[in-house]
Amino acid sequence: MHGLLERWIDRLQSQGRYTFLRAEALADSGLSEPAVSKALQLAVKNGRLIRPKACFYVIVPLEHRISGAPPVFWYIHDLMAAMKLPYYVGLLSAAALHGAAHHQPQVFQVITSRPVRPIRAGRAKIEFFASKYVGQAATVEMKTDTGLVKVSSPETTVVDLVRFVKSAGHWEHVAFVISELASTIKPDRLVAALQAVNDVPNAQRLGYILDLPRRRKLFEPVHEWIERRVKRPQPLRPDRPIKNARENRRWHLFINDPLEIVA
Repeated sequence: MHGLLERWIDRLQSQGRYTFLRAEALADSGLSEPAVSKALQLAVKNGRLIRPKACFYVIVPLEHRISGAPPVFWYIHDLMAAMKLPYYVGLLSAAALHGAAHHQPQVFQVITSRPVRPIRAGRAKIEFFASKYVGQAATVEMKTDTGLVKVSSPETTVVDLVRFVKSAGHWEHVAFVISELASTIKPDRLVAALQAVNDVPNAQRLGYILDLPRRRKLFEPVHEWIERRVKRPQPLRPDRPIKNARENRRWHLFINDPLEIVA
């Protein structure tokens, strides 16, 4: 790597910055465009940088060279800003951050406004899920070593886990993660999260899951919300037939495969 660019990268890291755009390197390093391009390519090849997206670079500190990249949590906010997309960390990644301690997600899951291809960053994989409600969802800001990151609130997280169940694992696993998060959920905020997406069938499924361990404080507001909106019974598992399934009248669901919350 060219010495000027290497010193510029070291200076960024000393200031607590771990990301930059190619245009910044070109403007601030004092090198020509061909020299910057060559130096950046070499730095990526040598593991000093990764490039998750065109023109966006992440500095890899020495202590993270074995894994090939720093934690995604460090740079996801800057990456989404570079892509000019709204976002929040969601699903199982958010659940782990909110205390679902028995689950360590294999991928880093992000909710955004349009489809985005998965990104490989060192050993980590970032998966993106499109939601037209990303701007309306309740989020919290969490502090990282490099700044702040938007994370779905516990209430948004459990609503999304049901909405994106195929990407969050099998139904029993989702039910177990929701049960782990139940103590962090506020009933009024849960109803607000349901209103934000206005997805009555999945609200019925979420209510049923909260009912399994008898979380009355949580499922009663959900029940009240859906009773004014429900139009017809839904299958608990949309991908399975409902023939011979019994109907749960409280949640207006055909229980076409019962759920058990198993750790």
